Amino acid sequence: MAGRLQLFCGNSHPQLAEKIAYHLNVRLGEAVVGFWRNGETRVRIEENVRGNDVFLLQALSGPANHHIMEMLLMIDALKRASAGRITAVIPYYAYARQEKKMTGREPIAAKLLADLITKAGADRILTVDLHAPAIEGFFDIPVDHLRATQIVADYFRNLHPENFVIVAPDAGRVGRALELRDRIGAEGSLAFISKMHPSPDVSVAMDMVGEVAGKVAIIADDMILTGGTLIAACEMLLKRGALEVYACATHAALIEGAAAALQAAPFKQILVSDSVPFDIDSAGKFHQLTIAPLLAEAIIHIHKDLSVSTLFR
Repeated sequence: MAGRLQLFCGNSHPQLAEKIAYHLNVRLGEAVVGFWRNGETRVRIEENVRGNDVFLLQALSGPANHHIMEMLLMIDALKRASAGRITAVIPYYAYARQEKKMTGREPIAAKLLADLITKAGADRILTVDLHAPAIEGFFDIPVDHLRATQIVADYFRNLHPENFVIVAPDAGRVGRALELRDRIGAEGSLAFISKMHPSPDVSVAMDMVGEVAGKVAIIADDMILTGGTLIAACEMLLKRGALEVYACATHAALIEGAAAALQAAPFKQILVSDSVPFDIDSAGKFHQLTIAPLLAEAIIHIHKDLSVSTLFR
């Protein structure tokens, strides 16, 4: 890209944006992102972006609808200011669990959001660990879909786990569990838990396939919302003879009360990233890893028209 690299952010996650700016050795672009007196979102780009390669970071965590609107208005403002290319950097994609119709007369919200981002004027998307990889296909613009698995694997490899088993909390996460096991690079087994959803946001663990007795279990998930799935899985693993249980997830998009419930559960440790704002209690069971270096490297590759897939090797 011929234009200068610029990085802007909305109000959803300025802490992550600052970390990325540090790794890129650039300053955050100046913009007014606030409210008008009537409560409507106000956006104004405060510096020249004409012809430049602009990256806009916005995690679509709660309040999701407000952060979505901020992002759309910022994209529109950058487009109208003649930015050369606009990449929406979305470490956490909202409505990702609404990627298909479960019953009649329901929207496909993840697809609608993709259409809104494209219509606003984004030229490409950079995101991390989509809940449903099929969401990539909802966009008619390029999507660079990063995985945080290597960051997690490096952490566990430094713990020198022995006799471990990677556990998928449901059948849909088996691929993620397999990748984590392979990247840790040690001989480990695999297990997965079958579950049902009797109602929205409610999961019930039914049974487990795989041997965990006498092993260190690592539950591999992509996001934590209520924590119910992980807690049920942890209790089942310990009843089946696991020595201790770790959990890891990229997105700690926790609802109210979830963090306290997870802290009280019998986990050894819960590993999350900083894809969404989350204050870590140093005395608690949560441990946070940053994805800022991964996003910064991807931004450099995109800016220089280099392959992003090499980041997964």
